[in-house]
Amino acid sequence: MFEPSDRPRVFAVPLGVDFPAALVRGLSTRTNGQPPEALARTRLIVNTRRMARRIRSIYDEGPACLLPRIGLVTDLGEHALMSAIPDPVSPLRRRLELLQLVSRLLDAQPDLAPRSALYDLADSLAGLMDEMHGEGVSPDRISQLDVTDQSGHWARIQAFLGIVRHYFEDATALPDVETRQRLVVETLAELWAENPPQHPIIVAGSTGSRGATQLLMQTVARLPQGAVILPGFDRDMPEDVWQRFDNPKHSEDHPQYRFAAFLQALDLSPSDIPKWSDDTPASPERNRLVSLALRPAPITDQWRRDGPKLPGIEPAMSQVTLLEAPSTRSEALTIALRLRDAAEQGTSAALITPDRTLSRQVTAALTRWGIVPDDSAGMPLHLAPVGRFLRHVAELFHLPLSAEALLTLLKHPLTHTGTDRGPHLRLTRELELHIRRHGPPYPTAQNLHAWAAAHKDPHAEPWVAWLIACFTEKELPGEVSLEDRTTSHIALAEHIARGTDGDGSGKLWADDDGQQALKTVSNFAENAQHGGAVNARDYAALFHAILSRGDVRKTIKAHPLIKIWGTLEARVQGADLLILAGLNEGSWPENPSPDPWLNRDMRAEAGLLLPERRIGLAAHDFQQALLAPEVWITRSIRSDDTETVPSRWLNRLQNLLSGLPDQGGKAALEQMRQRGQHWLDLAKAFEDPGTTPAETRP
Repeated sequence: MFEPSDRPRVFAVPLGVDFPAALVRGLSTRTNGQPPEALARTRLIVNTRRMARRIRSIYDEGPACLLPRIGLVTDLGEHALMSAIPDPVSPLRRRLELLQLVSRLLDAQPDLAPRSALYDLADSLAGLMDEMHGEGVSPDRISQLDVTDQSGHWARIQAFLGIVRHYFEDATALPDVETRQRLVVETLAELWAENPPQHPIIVAGSTGSRGATQLLMQTVARLPQGAVILPGFDRDMPEDVWQRFDNPKHSEDHPQYRFAAFLQALDLSPSDIPKWSDDTPASPERNRLVSLALRPAPITDQWRRDGPKLPGIEPAMSQVTLLEAPSTRSEALTIALRLRDAAEQGTSAALITPDRTLSRQVTAALTRWGIVPDDSAGMPLHLAPVGRFLRHVAELFHLPLSAEALLTLLKHPLTHTGTDRGPHLRLTRELELHIRRHGPPYPTAQNLHAWAAAHKDPHAEPWVAWLIACFTEKELPGEVSLEDRTTSHIALAEHIARGTDGDGSGKLWADDDGQQALKTVSNFAENAQHGGAVNARDYAALFHAILSRGDVRKTIKAHPLIKIWGTLEARVQGADLLILAGLNEGSWPENPSPDPWLNRDMRAEAGLLLPERRIGLAAHDFQQALLAPEVWITRSIRSDDTETVPSRWLNRLQNLLSGLPDQGGKAALEQMRQRGQHWLDLAKAFEDPGTTPAETRP
């Protein structure tokens, strides 16, 4: 497939091009005229399962051919040659083990964080350990950092990192997921160095943002028939700008920084990277404009030099709409109107936003017209009905039974679903009326027995007996093993869902959210033995944190043209219209998560990833999406009664356009706003109930 070369083989697909489609076209071009099995001998390694599915769907459209072997980066460890490397430890098990260490730390130093942050601290520490394994950074390197200008906080972290040092010493015996992935890549590199494969191996679609993945990319690029294909490569950025990416502390938030670091590791320059296919962006002029707008902050003075040279700004931005809504509700309704219009016109459209609240508001607005979008993210598990139910049950162990908590659970749709629910709902209503009129605010078994004795309903006595068994005297605030707490919690939840004389667990695990919750809870129960003893309050916070990490996607018949994607899904999908929503600081890009263990300077000196890495990846997603054929950019001016700040990328684009009036930049920006205002006016008119003239007085 490839000509012999003594240099690493790296290709690129430009920004604004559908990467999976370009990848398939390039493979077809290179195997054209070769035997059918030439493509089947090709091994294609991609970074996400969504990418693999999209490539397969493109091949399914025809013509018929033998397919390449498509696998994921994470599938490399499943090969028989990797059987000597132990299976990775469950991430939840590792976090529960760290939970005990963090708990002891908080007992000794309660000023570090509240107890409610117990799991979050354990999760962040596990994330730091994963990162150290993946980037090849040992605790010794961190302990050797120059911290003469740091406070006593560093001494506390040093002592605590010493506690987890044994996880690195025994890393090969019980490896974490990232540890095993790096061991797999290092083993492959050694095997391929001794016996390089002669069939084509291609790593496609990865930016090399993680250490193990970049090591794999470097290894494959040096194989005799290996190649790396970079997505969204900016060919409009001058060579001198690429050379400025020498310091991650100043450049890691740039969308092209990861490519620059990868090319520097291979001793390649951007001019050495050939095109993978002949695909061209929808608007090359817009590519050049956006590339200039996103130049690194220290050299934005180049706007004055290169801005006047930009041609065709108005036609480049003619398919871009800027919508600045007065509120998030107005933004959601206007987006919903545009999606409805796309559905009526038969145009595929996708809403891309990391703001899950905004996407749920858009979904709710679309229900007015019976449109159900295909939402790739679904709903957070802790907000699904089963998640709320399980969280309410967990609170029974550490809070006194109040009338509010009792009625909340009694009226939950999953309660008493193992048998006839009619009598349960009737008795719940009558008990609620009694409590609201006569009390008490904290019901007891004696109060409930008295109410049942005074009630003439024959179902009252057995119903109250079930109620007392499930809800009263459940407080257990002291230290109990996590395994026993989990068992008691799930047993109680199933009893409440089962009802008075039902079987099993009612409908608790029946729906899509119940199935997902059952997987999460089963995994939790399986690893609970590693969590030590916890009190009831810590258990409720821990259970909430574990549920909040999960998502549930309901099986529904969604509209085939209307989709809602996160930024990750948008990397591998394509649509006629892309709506980039929620472009405010703190939303897109999201604020970096605070690191309680290492500050930014320490991370840079140790060779770990900086907080700006996520911003750089989000910037690459934004740059790629903004170069689609038709784009909407939306934001809300106010949110929760506070003024919002425009996203830094939108702010740069507006400033650059405003500073180029002679090239049509200012006029193009005004036209973008006018198109957005037109749809805002439509949304306002849609909600205007109108006025009916009052009749004259008789």
